Amino acid sequence: MLNSITEELKEKAKKIKLLLLDVDGVLTDGRIIYDSAGKDSKFFDVHDGLGVYLLGLAGIKTVLITAGGSKTIKPRSRDMRVAEIFENISPKTAVLDKILKKYKVKIDEICFVGDDLVDLCLMKRAGFSVAVFNAVPEIKQAASYITNRQGGRGAVREVAELILKSQSKWQEVLARYDV
Repeated sequence: MLNSITEELKEKAKKIKLLLLDVDGVLTDGRIIYDSAGKDSKFFDVHDGLGVYLLGLAGIKTVLITAGGSKTIKPRSRDMRVAEIFENISPKTAVLDKILKKYKVKIDEICFVGDDLVDLCLMKRAGFSVAVFNAVPEIKQAASYITNRQGGRGAVREVAELILKSQSKWQEVLARYDV
């Protein structure tokens, strides 16, 4: 059954000026592949990438915060036009004050999307916390919204559309492609 978009949820989404994303399990499907040389590969979803890009066009920046790190994150972030990446951050709230000051936003103007226990501290602080469909139970319990799509499989795009539609910016986005 699809999660319903309540008026309360739309009100939270209307306030969003900055999107914070976990990487593994949110922007990727959570799988990490190592080749024989020990280099890693990750799977990213093109729809999620366009969602982040569209948010940027609408003036909503995206910042990645990951407890790990990988050489795959930087090129993907450039493609999506991510504003900033924080790698090897634990706890993830360690960079929250810096982000609030740098991007001149209040805590209720931040949306954070997470999937696992390392995200719990930010889930509890963000004004609009989102768990991907396949998140662990503790993350789902802390979330304002649980996506209908899995991490790395369109969940971020779902959140991007929810924000853009709640802020009445979706038609403006569509107009760019309906020429």
